[in-house]
Amino acid sequence: MNLDAAVAAAAAIAGVCTGVIAMLAFRWSERDQARPTRTSLHTDAVLPPGVDTVLSVLRSSAVVLDEADTVVKASSAAYALGLVRGGKLAVEPMLQMARDTRRDGEIRQVELDLPRRGTGRGDALAVSARVAPLGSRLVLLLVEDLTEARRIEAVRRDFVANVSHELKTPVGALSLLSEAVMDASDDPEAVTRFAGRMQIEATRLTNLVQELIDLSRVQNDDPLEDAEPVRVDELVAEAIDRCRHQAGTKQITMATGGAAGLYVWGNRGQLAAALGNLVENAVNYSPARTRVGIAARKVAAPGGDLIEIAVTDQGIGISEKDRERVFERFYRVDPARSRATGGTGLGLSIVKHVVASHGGEVTVWSAEGQGSTFTLRLPEAGASRDRDRERAGQGTRATRERNRPLIGPDAADFVDDAPHDPLPAPGAHR
Repeated sequence: MNLDAAVAAAAAIAGVCTGVIAMLAFRWSERDQARPTRTSLHTDAVLPPGVDTVLSVLRSSAVVLDEADTVVKASSAAYALGLVRGGKLAVEPMLQMARDTRRDGEIRQVELDLPRRGTGRGDALAVSARVAPLGSRLVLLLVEDLTEARRIEAVRRDFVANVSHELKTPVGALSLLSEAVMDASDDPEAVTRFAGRMQIEATRLTNLVQELIDLSRVQNDDPLEDAEPVRVDELVAEAIDRCRHQAGTKQITMATGGAAGLYVWGNRGQLAAALGNLVENAVNYSPARTRVGIAARKVAAPGGDLIEIAVTDQGIGISEKDRERVFERFYRVDPARSRATGGTGLGLSIVKHVVASHGGEVTVWSAEGQGSTFTLRLPEAGASRDRDRERAGQGTRATRERNRPLIGPDAADFVDDAPHDPLPAPGAHR
């Protein structure tokens, strides 16, 4: 009987222990389920209601961190900027800001320069980072990319500085010349000489103001709103008329060639100004008794036929380092020569903007001492394609001879029967 009582007591004790263990295991299980895991931190459930929706519509890159500095949520833009790697915030200054904000609840903001990832370039990304508490456990980081805004601001500052400098030069000259005229009032020859210089500076100032207006217009207006088929032959004729006096003074021959009857699609006034600037530059930078050639032709392209208009001169040429910058505003290859010719440094910049707004491009070939060729490539007007189909096969030898491209000193050097080959450079046959 004593043995049975002992067995019963042992069984009771074992049952009590089992129950206690089971109860503890159940409690531990509930606690584990309630405790957030690393996986659960990456779900939307830990975010306060509505926060996920707000983050999805923000333009800034967004990152939410928990108390362990683990990323709970990050936008695709944050990954693209390289802010998040391996579930962690990869930018140490931002991480320190998040820790400080978690500690004291203060909102912080800072601007940083971050290295670009995978570009191999030395320039950096300019960003503005703002950290704020999100509830009691989370921290929200918003990052805005300021790189483009910084670039535009730098361009604006350079533009204002350049304009100020360019305007002060002729204005200062006019002021000094006017004083000289007053001092030389009793010397008719000196007055005449100073007055002539004043006219030159006044013309330079007028040209600068007009080109600033033109540049502003082509940058802000959409030329295709008033687009129409524009005959290339008429653009060439206008460009030649614009420079006829300067060319005659320097005994420069203006030669035209290439295909006739071509049309481009765009704003006539802007296209005429762009081609006129190229021809005017060719005349200004060419020695006396040389030739400036203008040739047009149609070339095949994957997105539709293009019209190439090439302007070739026998001038001083452009060095390789300068060719990369000739289309920048106010950049001059030879500042001293530009002052002599009255150039403002805006002509090629206007050409670039006009051609780009018309869906085309401008390129330059040049060699020092051999001259330069500037080529405009513009989309062909659809109407000209129909006319080309109607005239297919009707050309005569005389027509083909008339349509030979002429962009150098001697037309015979540039005979090319292949209609889709690129226009040759003037130095190729010398």
